[in-house]
Amino acid sequence: MKTILCFGDSNTHGYDASVQGRFDEFTRWPCLLQQYLGQGFRVIEEGLSGRTTVIDDPLTEGLNGLRAITPCLLTHEPVDLLVIMLGTNDTKERFGFTARNIADGLRRLIIKASQTPAWKTQPAILVVAPPPVDRKYRETDIHAVMGDGCVEKSEALAEFFQKTALEQGCSFLDAAAIEGVKMSSCDYMHLDREGHGHLARKLAEIIPEICGCRRADGSDHEKLYQC
Repeated sequence: MKTILCFGDSNTHGYDASVQGRFDEFTRWPCLLQQYLGQGFRVIEEGLSGRTTVIDDPLTEGLNGLRAITPCLLTHEPVDLLVIMLGTNDTKERFGFTARNIADGLRRLIIKASQTPAWKTQPAILVVAPPPVDRKYRETDIHAVMGDGCVEKSEALAEFFQKTALEQGCSFLDAAAIEGVKMSSCDYMHLDREGHGHLARKLAEIIPEICGCRRADGSDHEKLYQC
């Protein structure tokens, strides 16, 4: 059994901007990923709305990913693959971070995760750069929460994150490059229903290879991979 830990913010938690609630288990990308990977994989959701890479939010406690990563990994040990999709909340104006600062925070998070004794064999991390915030977010209520500058910083994250992933020996995926992935028209910073599905399908394509699995013979979905 391969254990895949998905560590992220509201877009991993499955926030549904249309109802200001949460998508169900048939919509959220970690749940769909479990379905697509099938038997032999255990996908764990560890998404938290508002989570950052390394920043303590003065308005809401418990959102610093650096403080949470070790207990999350140890809770679900042994872990085969850690999927990190963070960075959107770090672009908030009140934090004052640049895109480069956010990537440096990601580096700290990767290093701490790698040093945590929760791995089945050796550390394996997939960095997913989140889709950038759309410029139309300024026309919604979320602008008052996020502030200015989020678009420009979020658009620069993929390049910095890719460099960081390469430096740290991690796999990398740019979610914005996946066909069909887009933000909700309600706030332009959360994945819509279709976006969750497209992201899950792409991850299901690349994760088996990262985990050292190969496609098996047969049409039975439960026997698609041998690890």
